[in-house]
Amino acid sequence: MAESMRGLKRSHRCGELSSANIGETVTVMGWVQKNRNKGGIVFVDLRDRSGILQLIFENGSVSEADFEKAGRLRSEFVIAAVGTVEARSGAVNENLATGEIEIRVRELRILSESETPPFPIEENSKTKEELRLKYRYLDLRRPDLQRNLMMRSRVATLTRQFLADEGFLEIETPILVGSTPEGARDYLVPSRVHPGSFYALPQSPQLFKQLLMCSGYDRYFQIAKCFRDEDLRADRQPEFTQIDMELSFVDVEDVLDVNERLLAKIFKEILGVEVPLPIPRMTWQEAMNRFGSDKPDIRFGMELVDVSEVVKNSQFVVFKGALESGGSVRGINAKGQGAMPRKKIDKLVDFAKDFGAKGLAYIAIQEDGAIKSSFAKFMTEEEMASLIKAMDGENGDLLLFAADKNKVVWDVLGNLRLEIARQLDILNKEEYKFLWVTEFPLLEWSDEQNRYLAMHHPFTMPMEEDLPFIDTEPGKVRAKAYDIVLNGTELGGGSVRISNNDIQNKMFEVLGFTKERAEEQFGFLLNAFKYGVPPHAGLAYGLDRMVMLMAKEDSIRDVIAFPKVKDASCLMTEAPTRVEQKQLDELGIALVDESTGK
Repeated sequence: MAESMRGLKRSHRCGELSSANIGETVTVMGWVQKNRNKGGIVFVDLRDRSGILQLIFENGSVSEADFEKAGRLRSEFVIAAVGTVEARSGAVNENLATGEIEIRVRELRILSESETPPFPIEENSKTKEELRLKYRYLDLRRPDLQRNLMMRSRVATLTRQFLADEGFLEIETPILVGSTPEGARDYLVPSRVHPGSFYALPQSPQLFKQLLMCSGYDRYFQIAKCFRDEDLRADRQPEFTQIDMELSFVDVEDVLDVNERLLAKIFKEILGVEVPLPIPRMTWQEAMNRFGSDKPDIRFGMELVDVSEVVKNSQFVVFKGALESGGSVRGINAKGQGAMPRKKIDKLVDFAKDFGAKGLAYIAIQEDGAIKSSFAKFMTEEEMASLIKAMDGENGDLLLFAADKNKVVWDVLGNLRLEIARQLDILNKEEYKFLWVTEFPLLEWSDEQNRYLAMHHPFTMPMEEDLPFIDTEPGKVRAKAYDIVLNGTELGGGSVRISNNDIQNKMFEVLGFTKERAEEQFGFLLNAFKYGVPPHAGLAYGLDRMVMLMAKEDSIRDVIAFPKVKDASCLMTEAPTRVEQKQLDELGIALVDESTGK
């Protein structure tokens, strides 16, 4: 039966005690991790968010009633214990921060009993994630998850303090906003008082933070909840958190400077990791050419090599066809992998096909210099020698080639180098390699929509020297945009915004917006720009992704308290759920059966 806390006040968390407290009387409270009843003596491991502490109950030092209670404590009972800190009577437990001490209990209260949990509450749980997420309130008791969420809290607190010291104001923006169909799908919220009309949940505070710059607030930030109705991945959730900021009277350098110092502070204070400043920079074009990705992992080499010139006279139909259609031939050198079994190479070919490759050409150079190749019979000896030389091929190397349109070649080899690195286990989670990727294309062509789309959003400023190309060669125009990348993951991105009406109108024109459509979707922002708009720029980080990398986790679900699963549902609350017909009627919503259309 549960007892009251009356008269007791916790003096310490479990992990706060050490040998410095020996001799003190303390009151601790928490959950029973395990109970070892040795007859005349009972050992209990007590756990709270700070760590685990050993309690010792012995006849004579505790009342008979409390000793009897101690004997029946089970995992996850919530208890309070009063006792004296002593040096541990048995061997020191090197695995515990409190391993040198124990509490000799003189008073015990059971504050709450527990049924047997559906899985053990322990670090690095082997229990299936689906079961753990169904009982997430229990899963969150695990020490590793608690450390992750405490780290997340510290990142948020440090960020707030740093930005406040830099003159930023924390301002909240609305959650119920108008829908902007450009970009990912919106989550829609029906309005009861405006039948047939909908709010959208914000994909980002973009328009509002630009309006705050128009309103003279100069430097804004917000730790903002954002929503996107898109397919989930390990580093993506339908609702996520951004560290969002916007600055007035700045250019690219100012934004990068303040953010480099913010990152350096967070990683130093929380992980003890020194981030060398300035963070290296790479243009988008260089990143694609060298790594096949606009978020390159620079912890290892295996860079792409363009061998189009070397093979331009080759009669190998795959290379020839790619070059004739305006594409390229590029390769990567997997050093020391020349002896890779054919079966494994075939699996790499299948992997490449998932990213659009029709196939993958290879040269395996044996340790004795002999060559095994999928296309040697189509090449002269001189051509093969030139190709191997261009790839810096040596005995024992495996050379892999893709030939297609640039976009496909980059995608295939960019992902292939990461897959090989994973297989070779050379991705060191203790290493943090930051990179700014700059000068993104302003626009990207969509075959599906047969028009240009904004690579970031319609308010991104083109580089001034590229403005003359905007009518004739829009694809050549670079943006004043920048992404911050860490170990191959995009942590955040931003840009200088358009603050000139003529350029903004031209941008809408290139994107195929009519004046009416631009006015309908963004009229309030365009009107605000008529009343004196300062030059401004901003950036937003994915807080979840940042903490995931800092905590060395593989999924952002492990750094979010109550995440969704792959189909955007919550296994614990069973959301989304059906609602009562009365609520639908109030909103003027009728549900249609997809199978009948009624």
